[in-house]
Amino acid sequence: MARATVVTIVLSLLSGCGTTSKASDWLRGRSVANADEAIILGAPNADEYLEELYELSAGDPAKQKDIYEDAASAAQLTPGPSTNLRFGLVLASAGHPNTNPERAQTVLRGVLDQSELLTSAEISLATIYLTSVERLNTVSSEARRSQESTSRAARMEEQAISQRLAAAEAENRRLQSALAEAEQKLEAITSIERSIRDKE
Repeated sequence: MARATVVTIVLSLLSGCGTTSKASDWLRGRSVANADEAIILGAPNADEYLEELYELSAGDPAKQKDIYEDAASAAQLTPGPSTNLRFGLVLASAGHPNTNPERAQTVLRGVLDQSELLTSAEISLATIYLTSVERLNTVSSEARRSQESTSRAARMEEQAISQRLAAAEAENRRLQSALAEAEQKLEAITSIERSIRDKE
């Protein structure tokens, strides 16, 4: 009976080794791969994307230019999910001269259409940045529409004011003409009355 109990305990310890090892790795901050996740050969580590995005936001113009040109060249010369993702992330990042949210939205949507060729970290990055640029583009479109509407309303108001001014000027000229005509008639009447008095 004691022997059977020892065997059961040993088997339990052996079967738990894998789980214990994974938990230990996780507690130490080591990355633990999901057994269900396919390994994408040649895919950059998420840290590489994040490091480049940090350098883009750091504000060194020369470095920003190098990163943009390298990402654009890679996406053009060796197009693929990872190179397109990198280029899309660069386009989506604010704070450098080549930021282009509208183009980033197109690129990142295309990347996510090939999600089976991406790691889960790449899918997360693409999704986060796509959501961000979509919101930014929506706000920008609404702002443009508002500005156009405001400009159109301002033009209509200016046109209405011009029409009112033109009408007022025309009315002023009519009144001046009528006043001049009345003065002439009054002067003629005065002249006739003076002539009559002189004859008397």
